[in-house]
Amino acid sequence: MSNHLQREIPQEAFDWYDEYAHGGMDRRTFLKKLGSLAAVGYSMTVLTSALLPNYALAEQVSFNDPEILATYETFASPLGHDEGQGYLVVPKNMSGPRPVVLVVHENRGLNPYIKDVARRLAKAGFIAFAPDALFPLGGYPGNDDEGRAMQKNLERSKIEQDFLAAAKFLKGHPQGNGKLGAVGFCFGGYMVNYLAAVESNLLSAGVPFYGTPAAAELRDNIKSPLLVHLGELDERVNKTWPDYEKDLKRLNVPYTVHVYKGANHGFHNDSTVRYDKANAEVAWQRTLDFFKETLS
Repeated sequence: MSNHLQREIPQEAFDWYDEYAHGGMDRRTFLKKLGSLAAVGYSMTVLTSALLPNYALAEQVSFNDPEILATYETFASPLGHDEGQGYLVVPKNMSGPRPVVLVVHENRGLNPYIKDVARRLAKAGFIAFAPDALFPLGGYPGNDDEGRAMQKNLERSKIEQDFLAAAKFLKGHPQGNGKLGAVGFCFGGYMVNYLAAVESNLLSAGVPFYGTPAAAELRDNIKSPLLVHLGELDERVNKTWPDYEKDLKRLNVPYTVHVYKGANHGFHNDSTVRYDKANAEVAWQRTLDFFKETLS
């Protein structure tokens, strides 16, 4: 996605998409607002094709890559939806134990972009596992609108328990080294913060990308180091950060926060025009370095 195209689209279109994607606006209203821009010279086709995901753009590591092996694995979740499933990707020809990383999707299920993130981690030498919150309903349906509606209809506390069960399943992987990292995006960023807070000794490292914090009453449990990525233009998430940072400082939690200049919510997702290649690549390299440092 070209940075030139991103500059051409007015910021209010990104803000409307963020509100739509997080349940604050229905699709009809979103398209009507985009239509108001079309009336003053913006192409509706360009706007919709740029803002809505095109997952053909998101494959950086092929599922046929000879250096990795991908499978689907199920795990027990007695306090959640009884059973969960996720996308497990391991490096081929592993020698010795490897660090394990849980990958948590956005609020629409296990889409192709998140699967690719798991493959990127395996390509870098980690064992990666990306659960699908929508597994109890048949799994990610192939489009984000339907996936978003499906996830919204699931009980939030049961989804949280499913990811907690997935984290424990992955931490016990027979080829893992016993140290668990987690990286998540949007809803997944929230889930990383939740996993860091719900059990003190579960995570050895957490990387929330533009995620809101766990409930205040849970935060006293946080011990694992955090690497926090925020987009400068992401007002909805950023307004939650000062209160969260205050608690992290009070608890002496090791953390680093990076606010990426000119970046929107979702800037790491390379399937839409919100993708900011330069910032995404810096954030991802920092993520890999952080995991190598904390999980080795």
